[in-house]
Amino acid sequence: MDILIVFEAKEGQAHRMSLEAVAAAQSMAKELNLTTAVLVMGKDAKSLAENASALDVGEVLTLEHDLLSEYSADGYTEALKQIIAQESPSYVVMGYTYQARDWVPKVSAQLTIPYISDVISVKAEGESPVFTRMVYNGKLISDITPTGGETAIVSFQAAAYPEDSVISGSAETRSVEVELGASMISTVSEPPFQEESGGVDLSGAEVIVSVGRGIGKEENIPLVEALAKSLNAEVGSSRPIVDAGWLPTFRQVGSSGQSVAPKLYLALGISGAIQHIVGMKGSKNIVAINKDAEAPIFEIADYGVVGDILEILPKLTEAIEQ
Repeated sequence: MDILIVFEAKEGQAHRMSLEAVAAAQSMAKELNLTTAVLVMGKDAKSLAENASALDVGEVLTLEHDLLSEYSADGYTEALKQIIAQESPSYVVMGYTYQARDWVPKVSAQLTIPYISDVISVKAEGESPVFTRMVYNGKLISDITPTGGETAIVSFQAAAYPEDSVISGSAETRSVEVELGASMISTVSEPPFQEESGGVDLSGAEVIVSVGRGIGKEENIPLVEALAKSLNAEVGSSRPIVDAGWLPTFRQVGSSGQSVAPKLYLALGISGAIQHIVGMKGSKNIVAINKDAEAPIFEIADYGVVGDILEILPKLTEAIEQ
């Protein structure tokens, strides 16, 4: 195949960012007339294979091995290295998840092949793809074309391609095998990553109420938390709120925080700096409330309200609760 999409599991099902990677791969395949396949491995291989076989991909490769029953960077690295040698894909594609950040650079280094991380889009130039990623905290955009003919690994930023754009289909499954020994695995992984004890993974939230410095002072944060509770939402924030110590770091959305793509994103008192926008631009519906009518956040908002959030929040929360 030309494109090998590596699936990652989350609670036994395909990780949302893996499905977004499928959307990216399908777009590449259409523009460049390439073939696709999905690789599933680990203890959730069977359930992942069911997810993948309902997608418009060429085939699904299923890899099951006792030493892959629990995630380890060494095990996954060795497994993918052998699959690349067997299948010779031109591109290995996946989501830019915390797990991928842990083990994929090892594959790149050990095989001495390119790894283009955190890609936000891909386009065709002639018969080659050009991958775009942001650099310097989103201040600049870099276009990258891998050369040399060897396999290139590409990981896509959260929400770069929407999950709901994935094309359904029907794919056959094929079992693949690798040779793994206990001596190859020298690391033991801890439980799934959290930014800190008690942290939350905002990337999985369907509704996020996010606050910026327009909230004025820390004593006003409960207004935001009350609105979030009424909506059964998670609380997010821009960087200044975290830097001030008003909310913990795992609440931060943006280039130096979490990337999110909820169904609804409420931006409260957030001006819309590019560093924040790159982390939430994939949200399905964006509602912005800001007293500055010229705030950049209104340029990407689906709905905008010009007003003081300190006046609006209590009334909005009350109306929702009623």
